Amino acid sequence: MRRGSLEFWPHRRAKRQLPRIRHWPKVDETRFLGLLAIKAGMNHIMLIDDSNSPSKGTEVFKPVTILEYPKTYVYGIRLYKKDYTYKEPKIEIYSNELIQKLKLKLKNKHNLEEIKKNMKDFIDARALLISDLSSTGSHNKKLYRYEVAVGGKDISEKIAFIEKWLGKEIKISDIIEEGIYLDAFSISKGKGWQGPIKRYGVAKQPRKATNKVRHVGTLGPITPHDVLYTVPQAGHMGYNYRADLNKRVLMIGNDPNKINVKGGFTNYGKIKNEFIVLEGSIPGAPKRIVRLRYALRANKKAINKPKITYIAKV
Repeated sequence: MRRGSLEFWPHRRAKRQLPRIRHWPKVDETRFLGLLAIKAGMNHIMLIDDSNSPSKGTEVFKPVTILEYPKTYVYGIRLYKKDYTYKEPKIEIYSNELIQKLKLKLKNKHNLEEIKKNMKDFIDARALLISDLSSTGSHNKKLYRYEVAVGGKDISEKIAFIEKWLGKEIKISDIIEEGIYLDAFSISKGKGWQGPIKRYGVAKQPRKATNKVRHVGTLGPITPHDVLYTVPQAGHMGYNYRADLNKRVLMIGNDPNKINVKGGFTNYGKIKNEFIVLEGSIPGAPKRIVRLRYALRANKKAINKPKITYIAKV
């Protein structure tokens, strides 16, 4: 019997801590479609169930994940050209004031006003954001730069929206609101080198089989002699890129006292900045970087603000 999913294949280790987002939803409303946060830990709350389940209208228990939102700025615009030879597929324009403030080694090679005159050469515009993690409980002092898609009916509308935010700080309320659904991108917990029993869940061998218990019964037939890649074997487990879809935003805020637990979150400490409360769990350990995107497969229903009745503080 086949054990372990081949959907996540190969089981390779993540190369960097910043997760990647390969696709963005198409939204006509001009707004940022993603953000970056830090996982602080998990907790539980009580809220009034507003779904169509049998418990509708009653108070229900929900496990939640707490994320801390660091200080985030818009430092540039990235324009993608109609160039199928990929010699110069993109052009970047930066905010000079913010670059000097954050001491970034970037220089403007293009003028935005001149680019606006030749909009036919471009197919898309995206925002370049930078997050300062030094003020969070993660004890990470790096500045993380990343790209975020922007909603809009055409490229001119997107450029005008990003230009309005260029060099400014973005608050969490400027991007998301309570009740919407997001996709979470993170890196799972690393578990080091593990055997096939834990890595793939294969059955343990009986005591009298080969004097070994925690191993695979057979590596395959005699012919062909090669061992197929589908055979469960020992190897590195965890620390992989993973995406968790449709996580509901139950709460956002800028007062950490509303969500901080007594003594701080385990392996993280106390939240100092704005925060996000997501329903359920997401991949990764505390202090792990999490990128959020507007849900690509969200249900097209009215956005209902959750009615939270209790937040655990123990």
